[in-house]
Amino acid sequence: MSMTSKQRFLTTIQHGKADRMPVTTHHLMQYYLDTYEGGISSEEFFDRYGLDPITWQVLHKPAPGSGDYYDPIQGEPGFLEARRIWSDSWRTEWEDIPNTAYTTRRYRFVTPKGTLTMVTEANAQTTWVSEYLIKNKRDIDLIGEFITKPLCDVEAFNQVAEDYGERGLVRSHIPCFDVFGQPGTWQDACCLYPTEQLILETYDDPAWVHEFLGILIERKKVYIRSMAGAKIDVAELGGGAASSTVISPKIFDEFVAPYDSQLIALAHQAGQRIVYHTCGGMMPFLERIAAMQPDAMETFTPSDMGGDVNLAEAKRRIGDRVCIIGGFDQFHCLINCTPEATRAAVQRCFETAGEGGSYILCPSDHFFDADPSLVRAYADEGRQCSYAA
Repeated sequence: MSMTSKQRFLTTIQHGKADRMPVTTHHLMQYYLDTYEGGISSEEFFDRYGLDPITWQVLHKPAPGSGDYYDPIQGEPGFLEARRIWSDSWRTEWEDIPNTAYTTRRYRFVTPKGTLTMVTEANAQTTWVSEYLIKNKRDIDLIGEFITKPLCDVEAFNQVAEDYGERGLVRSHIPCFDVFGQPGTWQDACCLYPTEQLILETYDDPAWVHEFLGILIERKKVYIRSMAGAKIDVAELGGGAASSTVISPKIFDEFVAPYDSQLIALAHQAGQRIVYHTCGGMMPFLERIAAMQPDAMETFTPSDMGGDVNLAEAKRRIGDRVCIIGGFDQFHCLINCTPEATRAAVQRCFETAGEGGSYILCPSDHFFDADPSLVRAYADEGRQCSYAA
């Protein structure tokens, strides 16, 4: 019998074999929806192509009795951003900087003992940091003393889950630093302090790096403990700055795994599942990530996209321990090729990683450009990848 998309996802994430391989996509970028799909919503996109749907939700609330409150000037939260939480000792101000090549904004994080600043730039596709928050090593003291610690809005998540029903997966992520960050602890730090410099500090001043990571992880721990009872199907941890194309196995072992493995264990204690996201190189880290015991791993980026993943080898090495999500080359198989080539790429992924289940077909992270006719071929072929006898 056929499953609902939700059943199909959950069976697969729990290392089972569904009626067919789930076929979906990672974050749908507004640029793509506007440029190629006439500005439809993500939900309309899933319906248009018959993909297994995912709703991404980031729902925070102030801790009761803490005196914290919602940021009154934030406006509508941005892409994958939660409503920010203020206190009388931590508030966020911002101003747009005109006459630049990109949309540029300066943020100020105001505390009783000083103000931290960060500048972001953006184009139609994405946003990046052009001025990092941490300029002096002791700037981390202001974060440690004053940053607010949001809780999971369990009631809001459960309402989303009830409304979404069997339609698909309710997915979230572990909190990032406000304005710009990543779910993983090391990865979050790399959004606040230049990655290359942070790598050097692991040799020159490892005690400071551990202190920095210790400050960031405490905020994540508070949130994860509050997730108990929330009907979230899977929450994302990780990020690209801990890929093997950025850091060494030694740095991963000392500055990534000891922190993120704590968060995964806490999430499991709270009854939550974790997918560990690594966009970039993964092959030297496969067993290291699996040893942290996430429920799933992504993105399994192939070498033609700048990663290093051999999907068949990855399936052989860790496929019996975690659900594998990704591995599809959206750069070469969703644009500038034939539908037949797209269909063949889908079949290669299924034949390579789909045996026995525990595999979700998904592009290796999001995409900005794609040919709708090839998206159609991707979805149609993926739905044909059945486990029926």
